[in-house]
Amino acid sequence: MEIISGERKDLGRALCIITGASKGYGRTLALQLSCLMKPRSVLMLVARSADQLNKVKEDVRALNDGHKKLDVRCVQADLEKTEGVEKTVQAIKDTSSSDMDHFLLINNAASLGDVSRSALTFTDPAEVNRYLSLNVSCVLSLTARVLQAFPHRAGLQRTVVNISSLCALKPFPSWVLYCTGKAARDMMFRVLAEEEPDVRVLSYAPGPLDTDMQLQARRFSGDLKLRQSFSTMFSEGQLLSCEESGAKLMKLLLDDEYRSGAHVDFYEL
Repeated sequence: MEIISGERKDLGRALCIITGASKGYGRTLALQLSCLMKPRSVLMLVARSADQLNKVKEDVRALNDGHKKLDVRCVQADLEKTEGVEKTVQAIKDTSSSDMDHFLLINNAASLGDVSRSALTFTDPAEVNRYLSLNVSCVLSLTARVLQAFPHRAGLQRTVVNISSLCALKPFPSWVLYCTGKAARDMMFRVLAEEEPDVRVLSYAPGPLDTDMQLQARRFSGDLKLRQSFSTMFSEGQLLSCEESGAKLMKLLLDDEYRSGAHVDFYEL
């Protein structure tokens, strides 16, 4: 990895995997990361929609046209299901990475869940388990499987990023599923950092982003004060662009000075 004036300029020849890469924040991260990867790197985009993934692939190639040879691969997979995790892991294993400098997994895929209801209405364990399957269980399974597939070796940096939220730390009324999932993921990755000291682990809270998920929050949040707060942020232009938030994550990855396992918020930088 090239270092200039004490700072890393790029991620080296890297294998980067982004889940939830078909739109919104995942799409932005794909574009930004592609500019930090050396030639012959592999950028793997994972999501449920093949059409949207292919569009992101075209955008990445257009952005880097004439500058580098970047291998962009799309994996259509539903990570809520075991088969989706298996398909993603196999695609990663099929990647030649013996001379890679950096392995980077960004766990971005997530869902908001039903934010129209209070905690006391979730009486069906199957409903809760379906939410936790995508947002917690499969995240741990995928992370474990890919780290096993690419074990520690000299010259390889392994980095795992969890796209977190303020909701991992603070309770939001009517958001019991989302808050629970984000809190569980933060702890999951804190444990990983303790157990695997050679893996760089980061939980990054990107701030309130102007995305489809935010639109859902404004429309459907059961807590009226919370819904009004989000509506005010939108109308007053206080929501962050994916590009602005992503740029801070890119800097975090390049500087590589965060404490492994830490929760870092956009507004702390």
